[in-house]
Amino acid sequence: MTAPIWDFVQRYADGPARLHMPGHKGKAILGCEAYDITEVAGTEGLIEDSEANAAALFGSGKTLFSAGGSSQCIRAMLHLALMARPGGAVLAGRNAHRAFVSAAALCGIDPVWLWPERRESLCACEIRPEHLEDALRRLPERAAAVYITSPGYLGNLADIPALSEVCRKYGVPLLVDNAHGAYLKFLPRSLHPLDQGAAMCCDSAHKTLPVLTGGAYLHIARGAPAAFAENAARAMALFGSTSPSWLILASLDRCNVRLAGDYPARVARTAERLDTLRALLRGRGWQVQTSDPLRLTLRGDGFGIAALLRRGGVEPEYADRDFCVLMATPENPPGIEGYLAAVLGTAPAPPPAPPPASPLPLARCERVCSLREALSAPAETLPAREALGRVAASVPAVCPPAIPVAMPGERLGPEALALLDYYGVERVEVLRPTQGDNM
Repeated sequence: MTAPIWDFVQRYADGPARLHMPGHKGKAILGCEAYDITEVAGTEGLIEDSEANAAALFGSGKTLFSAGGSSQCIRAMLHLALMARPGGAVLAGRNAHRAFVSAAALCGIDPVWLWPERRESLCACEIRPEHLEDALRRLPERAAAVYITSPGYLGNLADIPALSEVCRKYGVPLLVDNAHGAYLKFLPRSLHPLDQGAAMCCDSAHKTLPVLTGGAYLHIARGAPAAFAENAARAMALFGSTSPSWLILASLDRCNVRLAGDYPARVARTAERLDTLRALLRGRGWQVQTSDPLRLTLRGDGFGIAALLRRGGVEPEYADRDFCVLMATPENPPGIEGYLAAVLGTAPAPPPAPPPASPLPLARCERVCSLREALSAPAETLPAREALGRVAASVPAVCPPAIPVAMPGERLGPEALALLDYYGVERVEVLRPTQGDNM
């Protein structure tokens, strides 16, 4: 497979005197500047050619590159859904990333939230097909889209085939935040959303593939409405920079070549080694959660587990009071699984922390105003413990995982404050009250 962007920037590195942007003129400060270019003569069509290569690899009807992460792709997906059905409702899993919240506000959407039956973590939101069907049936008119996050931050995989079947029944496109799952396409049996019925999805290539931070894909399925593909470039341009990083684009381009080679075999071997590690750790007393194939999620005192790992020279992806998450890829050195097993050793007895006696509160908050209104209004910052009854003005969440406890425009009740305390959120932005209101 060709790499047209990478081939061009390599040739240009020793090319003409640069009387154009960027200002470093290819001179080394970090060492990568020679390959950091802008749109110059000869770059016409390179991005489109490379995107076509990616579309062939992922089996999409159309794939577009993003140098602005999945955040840009999420905004474009929502915009495309609303172009097809202006004013239609968007149903979304409540574990949506803050990037979705910002995108919804920009697009003028106030989501219809899909809640789990019970919650063991902010990161998880199991949506059953029958519950989705009930929510779609209750709407006064056909929705514009259903939006879910899969994999979740803990590695939870949604039942996309079943959910997509419900969406087809009601004529609604299923959009998937697959930010953590770009590699799922290259497993021996693909678990990628496009192969399971999604109409559109975003992949943060940089999270699980050998791509620079910020590199992402917007994928549109072959069977999706034609208008999605026809308007996709316009939608991406609406929310992206007019000066995208060519370093990031070149890494997405070069990744195509890697994916077209032995990458599927390497993914399969890495997944097998992690399966072996999970079995070993379970045998040693660790509470290992079910997760996507390239993630190791340990339940217990996540902060304590993370401290243990760091003492052994290992930096995990995420830790909170209940979980510690590690993400592996084929780029990790051989033997990393054995090293992890040695660092973790045998689980303390009793386990680091028993599961909560009861699930976390759902914290269903009263909506006072729209997302857009809340994010645009004057605000003030308060200690979270003093915010009871106040209306959230931003997304009160820790990052990672950047999943909101409450949404902008929602009144903070006792359950929300309890969750803020549980996740260590000490300060929140709330709407500044004006005379005569109760915000």
